[in-house]
Amino acid sequence: MNLTDVYNAQKRLRGITHLTNLEHSNTFSKLAEAEIWLKCENRQKTGSFKVRGAYNKIKKLSEETDASCVVAASAGNHAQGVAYAARELGLKAYIVMPLATPIAKIAATESYGATVVLSGDCYDDSYNAALTLTKEKNAVFVHPFDDEDVIAGQGTVALELIEQMPNLDAIIVPAGGGGLFAGIAYTIKQINPKIKVIGVQGERADAVKRSFELKKHVSTNSVYTIADGIAVKNPGVITTELINKFADGVYTVSDDEIASTIIQLMERSKQVVEPAGATPLALALSRKAACLKNKKIACVLSGGNIDVGFIHKIIEKGLVSRGRQMKFSVVLTDKPGSLENFSRIMSAQQANIISVQYDRMSTELSLNETILHIACEVSGFEHGKKLIDAIEQNGYLIIPNNRSAVAANKI
Repeated sequence: MNLTDVYNAQKRLRGITHLTNLEHSNTFSKLAEAEIWLKCENRQKTGSFKVRGAYNKIKKLSEETDASCVVAASAGNHAQGVAYAARELGLKAYIVMPLATPIAKIAATESYGATVVLSGDCYDDSYNAALTLTKEKNAVFVHPFDDEDVIAGQGTVALELIEQMPNLDAIIVPAGGGGLFAGIAYTIKQINPKIKVIGVQGERADAVKRSFELKKHVSTNSVYTIADGIAVKNPGVITTELINKFADGVYTVSDDEIASTIIQLMERSKQVVEPAGATPLALALSRKAACLKNKKIACVLSGGNIDVGFIHKIIEKGLVSRGRQMKFSVVLTDKPGSLENFSRIMSAQQANIISVQYDRMSTELSLNETILHIACEVSGFEHGKKLIDAIEQNGYLIIPNNRSAVAANKI
C-alpha cells in the first residue's frame, strides 16, 4: 500500500460518503485540558466509517474484475457498509452474522439489499462460515479490516482531517481489528509525521495494545467490553504491521469511562455515539496520555449505531460511574411510619428515589426488621456523600456492598 492508494480511495468515495464535520468543544476541552475537536463519523452514511473501506474495496473490485457477488462476516457496522456499497455498485451481497445478532442490526443490513445468513455464536464462527459461503457462491470475501484496499478507504479520514485542520497535534482513534487505526496512522505519517496518532481500546479487549508494546502480532483468548465494535481477539496481520510502524501509542479505557463519555456526548454535544466511537474522547477526558495535554486533538467518533435496546443499560452505567445514580441498603424496623421517616431524610437532601425494594428474607434479620434497598438520583459525587452523611447522622447504618447485615444502630 502507498499514499496514492489512499488518494485513489478518496476519489472513489467522492459523492458517495459524507465529508463529516470536525467540531470543536469548549466543554470537553476544559475537561481534557486540551483543545478537543470531534470528527463526526457517527454521522457518516450507514452510521460509521466502515462504509469508506467497504466501498473502496468493492468499487476497485468492480473496476478490475467481473465479480458479481461479495461476502462479508460482521455483527454490525461492516455489514451495513458492505451491503450499501454492493447495492450502489450492483453486486449481490451475502452477510454472515452471529445467531445472537439483534434484530435491528439484521433489518438495517437487509434494508440495503443484502442477504443475511445467521451462523455461529460469535464473529469467529461467522467468519469461518463466510469463508465457506464465499467458495460456494464463487464470490469475493470483503474482510472488515485486514485488507489493503479497506485500510486505504479508512485512511481517507486522515486526508479529511488534514484538510480540515492542518495544524493538528494528535488524532485519537478506536482500535479493534486495526483497519481505521492503521489507515489513519499510515496516511498521517506520509503527509505530516509530526502529528501523533494514538489508538484506544477497552481494558479487557487490548490485543492491539499488546501487539504494539511487543512489536509483534498478538491475539487474546477472550474479550469483554461494552464497546462491541472494537471487541476483537485477533487483530489483522497487515494492520498490526502498519500500526507498529507508524502509530505513536495505544491506551485503554474502562467500560465505566466509555459509558460516562456516551452520556456526556448526549448531554453536551447532542450526539449519539456508539461505545467504540466514544473511546477516543473517553481517553482524552481520562488524561491518561500525558503527551496530549494542551494539544490540538481530533477524536474520531467512529460510529453512531448504538442498539436502542441496549442504550438504557449504558446510560444507567454511565450515570452510576459519574455519581449521578447510587444504590445503597439500610435496615429499618418493620413497622408503620418507618419508610415515611426515612423518605423525609431523602427529601430533605433533594435525592430523587428511583426504586425501593424490601428484603425480609435475610437470616440475620429479627422478625421486626427489613432491609431497604434504595436506588436514587443525585447531582454528583459530592451530593451523594452529603446524602449518605445525613442518613448516618440520623442513626441509620449503610450496609456495605449491599450485603445483608443487621445495622448496629437500628431505627
